[in-house]
Amino acid sequence: MELRWLEDFIALARTRHFSRAAEEQHVTQPTFSRRIKLLEEEMGVTLINRQTLPLSLTPAGEEFLTLCEQVTERVRLTHERLRDIHAGQIRRVMVAVPQSLLTHFFPGWVEQVGWHERLQPYLRATGWVANDYFQALHRGECDLALCYWPVERCDLDIDTSACHYRVIGQERLIPVTIPGLDGQPDTALPGSRQHPAAWLAYPKRSLFGAALKAHLARMKETPHLTVQSETLHAVSLKELIQLGYGMSWLPERSVMSELEQGTLVRAGDTRWDIPLEIRLFRHKRQHHIELDELWSALATHYYRKSP
Repeated sequence: MELRWLEDFIALARTRHFSRAAEEQHVTQPTFSRRIKLLEEEMGVTLINRQTLPLSLTPAGEEFLTLCEQVTERVRLTHERLRDIHAGQIRRVMVAVPQSLLTHFFPGWVEQVGWHERLQPYLRATGWVANDYFQALHRGECDLALCYWPVERCDLDIDTSACHYRVIGQERLIPVTIPGLDGQPDTALPGSRQHPAAWLAYPKRSLFGAALKAHLARMKETPHLTVQSETLHAVSLKELIQLGYGMSWLPERSVMSELEQGTLVRAGDTRWDIPLEIRLFRHKRQHHIELDELWSALATHYYRKSP
């Protein structure tokens, strides 16, 4: 099987048309059709449903498409690495970082470990959800993933068994809101049955949402909250809070300057704080010199790590 056959199949899956896919691949349609047929014979299954308009993939074809994308991406990354080695360049370690950590933690941490010239934030990751980071590690799209992680037990549907991690920092989610005219919280915990607190929430199955749900369930005092909206990203919730739409829990580092200036205030005392770890993950099968050197160097800074 040739790599170009996989690229042919990806082009066909994208265009759902033999002529357009052949044009993308710069071959004649008969040649292209023959290569797709050879691919199906090689795999021993039908990948394309030719009876539909536009063309569709069979269930086997859908699964094969995912594998094709992973293989071609790994080959592309390998080519880039080999070119860098040939050119004598030091490869930068690519780190996927959520936006709040990229702004309020990553720069200082990079200076601390002394790798500011060898670590590169992967900017595509700033809008990802938690599972996206681990899928990217599995694909080899990035070398490391920097993530918040709950300290307390909670129900998280995230499989990290293929990864090692190091704990490199601490954080906490704290409840914040805007101040009223009297300087007191505009929306305060715990709220009441008559006047529940307007809550800008995270989805329950998200990392922050799961941590928050578990923490509130363990508290002796039951909060009275009414959900105004749900969003995955703390940055978006912060903007809604500043516009006066309610309260929410945000990473403390992301609101420290606003708390000092008084444009935001705590919506509850420290009982409502949710402890988090800042973890650095790597895939167990991902290895290259720069990554392994960094991982070993971190052992001198941080002693807690996964088995």
